[in-house]
Amino acid sequence: MSTPFLIFIVISAVALLLLMVLKLKISAFISLLITAIYVGIVAGMPLNGITQAIQDGMAGTLGFVATVVGLGAIFGQMLESSGGAESLAHYLVKKFGTDKASWAMVITGFIVAIPVFLDVGFIILVPIIYALSRDTKKSLLYYGIPLLAGLAVTHSFIPPTPGPVAVADIINVQLGWVILLGVILGFPTAVIAGPIWGKFISKKIYIEPPSEIDIQQKKDYDENNLPSFRLIAIIIAVPLFLILVNTFTGLAVSKEIVEKSIWTDILEFVGHPFSALIIATLIATYFLCIRRGLEKQKILDLSTKALGPAGIIILITGAGGVLKQILVDSGIGKIMAESMAGSALPPILLAWLLAAVVRVTQGSATVAMITAAGIIAPVLGEFGLSDPERALVVLAIASGATLLSHVNDSGFWLVGKYFGMNEKQTLQSWTVMESIIAICGLVFTLLASLFF
Repeated sequence: MSTPFLIFIVISAVALLLLMVLKLKISAFISLLITAIYVGIVAGMPLNGITQAIQDGMAGTLGFVATVVGLGAIFGQMLESSGGAESLAHYLVKKFGTDKASWAMVITGFIVAIPVFLDVGFIILVPIIYALSRDTKKSLLYYGIPLLAGLAVTHSFIPPTPGPVAVADIINVQLGWVILLGVILGFPTAVIAGPIWGKFISKKIYIEPPSEIDIQQKKDYDENNLPSFRLIAIIIAVPLFLILVNTFTGLAVSKEIVEKSIWTDILEFVGHPFSALIIATLIATYFLCIRRGLEKQKILDLSTKALGPAGIIILITGAGGVLKQILVDSGIGKIMAESMAGSALPPILLAWLLAAVVRVTQGSATVAMITAAGIIAPVLGEFGLSDPERALVVLAIASGATLLSHVNDSGFWLVGKYFGMNEKQTLQSWTVMESIIAICGLVFTLLASLFF
């Protein structure tokens, strides 16, 4: 396949998907599947290969997402039904003030995403955004964008999250340099994409908290008898702490700092996002529901209700995974990136462009980072870069892999559905935020390269 033909496939596929979703108002789930089939046919994939890619894409995506979204929905429901999120909101507003709460959110996201996957951190913390929005009557985006910016920057820039660790390993960079430069360059990036952009876009798009939660909140708890901030903070910290233990135990074992044993296996098992969220959900159910006198049948009803909207999110996310799988299996992203690898661009800019091309074509930031790193690694040997310079290449790849999150990215649908936004609003808010991160990351890495 020639490069112009590959570009045509990508552009026409995105145009077809946007047409079905935005103009024809066809279900995003169906639209994504149709678009995926279209890409496979035009790319010349065998028909049985297309159906296999649909199966693999759905299974591969939902293996993790379905479990996390389901558990996270129930966990969040318990916080909501007890008034726990509102308790946190009151504390944050009192502590930071209404105007500064967005800064509290970006700092929270920036710290939380160091040990936790972006999706998991968002699902755990989104009830706080709902409560803040209800409490202050501001758009969900005023607080949601700063939280997402903090989560997204750290998730891409700072080890031990999987993306930068994998890229650093492929490019052969010491993690210390990636962490140091990731923090220095990442925080100002998060501030620009978070509180600053969030304040602007929240004036253009007003998003209310989900109405069904507002209605349920009035029925399920007494606003004058909210659980304590300390209790809620501890409950929310449980899965974060367990996942942090898992992250550093795995890192220590892989680096042979700690010998692998039954104890490290137990720590990694208990700290896996699945186990951590199960434990957190059980703790929340006991302390926020059972001990507060909620009937067992009511608890069951709340859990069942939480899984309703979660099912919609899971299906749409799975369909996004199908589109991604078709693009990967057809080789579109990889071939386009390889066609650019022979150019004479500076290493940082070349790395950013490679990651950006793969990101936009197939949606997954992690796949984009790893693919770009694999292509750029042999090229870097020709430049004789130092460790700090290589670390900047890692951050450039991370930045490029954040660019233009759109309809083929599961995060796009996850954020849109949790915030109750349509596709246009998600493009105007989340997609622009991700692009700001990508562009600021590139600019800051280029500026930093002048000092090394």
